[in-house]
Amino acid sequence: MFALADCNNFFVSCERVFRPELEGRPVIVLSRNDGCAIARSNEAKALGIKMGDPLFKIQDIVRRHNVALFSSNMSLYADFSRRVRAVLRSYAPQIEVYSIDEAFLDLRGMENLDLDALGKELSHKCRRLTGIPLSVGIAPTKTLAKIASKLCKHYPKLRGGCFMHRPEDIEKVLRKTPIEDVWGIGRRTTPRLKAIGVTTAFDFRNLSQEWIYKHMGITGLRTWRELHGIASIEFEHIAQPKQSICNSRSFATEIYDCKELMEQVAIFASMTAEKLRDEQLLCGELTIFMATNRFRHDEPQQYTNTVVPFATPTNSSLHLTRAARETVAELFTEGYGYKRAGVIATQITPMSATPMPMFDAESYGQHARLMSAIDNINRTLGHNTIVVASQGMNRVKSHSEYRSPRYTTVWDEIPIVKI
Repeated sequence: MFALADCNNFFVSCERVFRPELEGRPVIVLSRNDGCAIARSNEAKALGIKMGDPLFKIQDIVRRHNVALFSSNMSLYADFSRRVRAVLRSYAPQIEVYSIDEAFLDLRGMENLDLDALGKELSHKCRRLTGIPLSVGIAPTKTLAKIASKLCKHYPKLRGGCFMHRPEDIEKVLRKTPIEDVWGIGRRTTPRLKAIGVTTAFDFRNLSQEWIYKHMGITGLRTWRELHGIASIEFEHIAQPKQSICNSRSFATEIYDCKELMEQVAIFASMTAEKLRDEQLLCGELTIFMATNRFRHDEPQQYTNTVVPFATPTNSSLHLTRAARETVAELFTEGYGYKRAGVIATQITPMSATPMPMFDAESYGQHARLMSAIDNINRTLGHNTIVVASQGMNRVKSHSEYRSPRYTTVWDEIPIVKI
């Protein structure tokens, strides 16, 4: 058996933990620069606010219905995600983190337990310990577990846990599950299936194995088998290594000054280096890109990028910020207003699998110790206590007018309780 633990309206739920008066009130969380809705409470969904709706288009709804707005607060959300995962690990020997708000649990070998009670208990304990509501779907396959977890969101009487295992129950649910809601069925595949009359998961399951393999390949066949209760999608006990790490932003306003753009891109490079070190990884290449505002038809347009290779794979903030600044200086064109820029680290390898350079071992070791010391200081005294001088002391130039305090990750923003 497998379980899928899915946090309900995760970003919104994180904001409500420290603002309980928001329960029952429509809430939306906005993308970076407060551009569009990326998370909505059930109350906001009921008002017709859709995922990706630009803020300027829904301002009237926001005013009329007193919708609470929040800028994305990723440091807070990531910390709550870590707390939820800690609760999940106390219930299952192995978990597979699928996204910031979802994780699979491997329950094989635990079939002798009351799994229905287990799912409900896990949901209750997560809410009590973290404040985050959790839907737990348990089924013979990962695909069925995802469907079961969605049932919890629609049926409060399930109390956060749904154990879906009897064939007659599975068939009943699949008959009501739209084909586009099945994990593994993409947006391109859905119209093709609907064109031949496949509108539900049950219809898809009734297609022949030969047809599935011919038209959808091995990936479609795995989904088909999963809907038949045959576990065909492997449980990833160890997270797959990243293929790339990207840090980029759309700026609040266009940047016309080369020095200012260099500092912004250096910040992205430093963030990338920190993430590499945090996950014990190195990168062999860094792509730097920058673009003007494609919606400003009255101004000249440009999109440009360059790949910088490193002779020795690195996760050094010094190496990455230097490469970023030098590249921006080369690519920058006077008179152009740059609206978006970023860096992408590729050719990523684990530090443990990368040999130390033969002729520069001493310098390499000293540099690694320097980065470790900087990370330790920043973890102890606060993020950005020590930064690379070339990134300046400014923050990323973006709008976050509605950002809530980073209650759990920044000392100066810890909640104050008055008695």
